[in-house]
Amino acid sequence: MDIESLFDRQFNRIYRTARMYLGNVQDAEDAVQAVLLKCIEKQMEFEDVNHENAWFLTVTRNYCKDVLKTTWKKSVDLGEYPDDFEEEESDYGLMEHIMKLSEKYREVLYLYYYEELSIREISKLLKRGESTIQTQLATARKKLKIDLEKGDGYYGRKADQRSI
Repeated sequence: MDIESLFDRQFNRIYRTARMYLGNVQDAEDAVQAVLLKCIEKQMEFEDVNHENAWFLTVTRNYCKDVLKTTWKKSVDLGEYPDDFEEEESDYGLMEHIMKLSEKYREVLYLYYYEELSIREISKLLKRGESTIQTQLATARKKLKIDLEKGDGYYGRKADQRSI
């Protein structure tokens, strides 16, 4: 296993997913280390790129959910969405609005638009029916559009242009 190329391929995926779940840089960086270490320890061999991507998304998601279950995380309020979330310019600040949605909507939007997974792949990953994923995706889009239109006008125009 070429660890350096694996790191290059998966770092952004693990980091973005962890930031979406955990909400801060430090925990996301810990998640990257933990997930990559797990891959190395298990000496994972992947069938193809899709298998590799799905494995990293699943393990990252499970790691984050475990972190969020800890007593410390439950008892300490770390505040709202972090100000330092790094986004690509093309995001128009959408991640800030996505983070306001409940987890089930946040997950499907993130996996569909940022990880570019199909409805079927999301269904398998989250262990929910395809029709449930479609409904959650449609509802998430509506909620996001409403939130964007409430903004200062900038996001409302971008929302219309991006067909959310």
